[in-house]
Amino acid sequence: MSPKPEAKSRSVSQPWLTIIGIGEDGRAGLSSAAVAALDQAELVVGGARHLALAAPLAARALPWPSPISEGYQAILARRGESTCVLATGDPFHYGVGAELARLVPPEEIICFPQASAFSLAAARMGWSLPECDCISLHGRALERIIPYLQPGARLIALSWDGTTPGRLAELLKSRNLSHSTITVLEAMGGPRERVRGVAAAEFALTDVDPLNTVAIEVVAGQDARVTALTPGLDDSLFENDGQLTKAEIRALTLAALAPRAGELLWDIGAGAGSIGIEWCLRHPRNRCLAVEESMERAERARRNAKQLGATQLEVCVGRAPEAVAEWPEPDAVFIGGGATDAGVFETAWASLKPGGRLVLNAVTLETEMLLGSLHAQYGGTMRRIALSRLDRIGGMHGWRGAMPVTQWTVSKP
Repeated sequence: MSPKPEAKSRSVSQPWLTIIGIGEDGRAGLSSAAVAALDQAELVVGGARHLALAAPLAARALPWPSPISEGYQAILARRGESTCVLATGDPFHYGVGAELARLVPPEEIICFPQASAFSLAAARMGWSLPECDCISLHGRALERIIPYLQPGARLIALSWDGTTPGRLAELLKSRNLSHSTITVLEAMGGPRERVRGVAAAEFALTDVDPLNTVAIEVVAGQDARVTALTPGLDDSLFENDGQLTKAEIRALTLAALAPRAGELLWDIGAGAGSIGIEWCLRHPRNRCLAVEESMERAERARRNAKQLGATQLEVCVGRAPEAVAEWPEPDAVFIGGGATDAGVFETAWASLKPGGRLVLNAVTLETEMLLGSLHAQYGGTMRRIALSRLDRIGGMHGWRGAMPVTQWTVSKP
């Protein structure tokens, strides 16, 4: 991956970079100020479609190169000279605007946004935009929409291409959400605009324009596979070989890890991946890096993450501490396996950010002895979790106890 270019340090007294959101109606939809900025620019950068919509252009046109970082370099090389970048709709809503703002100080930028695809879709559907979940599937895994498939939810999703609506219909059917309505909104705002709605079970559209947005109204019956919003998901949702943190212990472990939005978790000894998956499901900006020594278990954890829509989970095959040596600093660490291996705790603790949380679960006496030593040295809190579940005993029922879990939680000063 090419490194991101850096903005030059020479002083610029006034805005020189104009970012213009353009729709399918081209120049006709631009404000007079946006048209003036476009015509006065010396260089106009954009996708081939954007450049065609903005024609005729007086300036030199530069289609985005591949990789796009070369386009950023070309823009930064002109710092202080009149330059215009074209984007779809609102450049700061899943657009190029935010990326450019990381490279160019905001006081050097003027932006003329238009309605985003989300706004246009909500207007066409008659939906209140704040009551919708807005998701981008453009260049992203389709499964990231799964946690949003809640009963009665209204979703607006940016498509990757013309196949996205059909793939979404298949996903809905696979989760027993076949009665949900899919509306495909194509080329909104221009002469090619088309809006078509159909139940997921009856989806048969084959001529979908690549430039499309999908609106979904979720209808969930009793048999629908809906991901619950609480931690401690049912164990049956996780494919496993017995190496699984059970639901009740998982819920208490997530509570101890105390996830907050946008944080990174290290999951050491991932097993079926359940802790990392539930961490990611707590917020769409949460991420987890997990390590698992077994290739088979790592693949299983990846499948579980995909099935539950935790696309922010990355699983690597290896053994801690060597496998985690180059990972970015975490906000929290869970050690579910390999705690007694040399250097595992020390590496995790050294990498943990100040204020970060570390949780270690033990079921063996040897690991409990280690926890006692760590608690004496680092403080924190310890608790033993004993759980019994009702089970059949012959023709009657009784309580069958699971192995107790000793849990140590500590925050780094």
